[in-house]
Amino acid sequence: MSDAVTQQFIDLAETTGGFIHDMKNHLGTVLLNLQLLGEDFENPETQRERRALERIQLMTSECQRLVDLSNDFLRFARVEDLHREPTRLEEVVGRMVDFLAPTARLQNVIVSWYPAADLPRVLLDREMFEKVLLNLMLNAEDAMPNGGTLTLQARADGDFVELDVIDTGVGIPPEVRAKLFKPFQTTKADGNGLGLATARKIVVAHGGTMTVQSEVGRGTKFTLRLPVAVG
Repeated sequence: MSDAVTQQFIDLAETTGGFIHDMKNHLGTVLLNLQLLGEDFENPETQRERRALERIQLMTSECQRLVDLSNDFLRFARVEDLHREPTRLEEVVGRMVDFLAPTARLQNVIVSWYPAADLPRVLLDREMFEKVLLNLMLNAEDAMPNGGTLTLQARADGDFVELDVIDTGVGIPPEVRAKLFKPFQTTKADGNGLGLATARKIVVAHGGTMTVQSEVGRGTKFTLRLPVAVG
């Protein structure tokens, strides 16, 4: 890709991000006024007032969804702004496992974490990478509505550390898997299709890769490769 084309993409991304940011601000104003209007109809006394309240609540809900979508898009667009530093992967993953394991257990999902001994440090923006793990682990839970096992395992591989996130869930059909990392592709009724796209973009911005293997009825494995911190 030429420098001119690259600059065009950068300019388009900046323009789009600015537009979405401004739109979100206006939506926030609309949302606030809808909430205040809803308070005026908090105790409807007539059928007309009840219908008005229902419409206000519907518009408030849809407006909030647009605000949430705007926030997700802005996070997706600004992924490259990372602050990486040498980090022990086992500490980051261990913290997320400790955080999510109790709620997962309530859904009959057992979470296990197996780091190899003496893992080298990796260059991570810890906060951003935790968002990746949170997305993958919550998706894994959703894929196991009747319970199952979520296994995380890490190992060194040359100049990289590999992290597997494996579930025993329903699996991903090939036609869905082919579009899995594309923005706005989702099979969830309440999803916006930016979760996995953003997660992969974060990993790539770290100089790594994210791949997926899945078999319907047996489960899914995401593999993240992260560069080792030099020195």
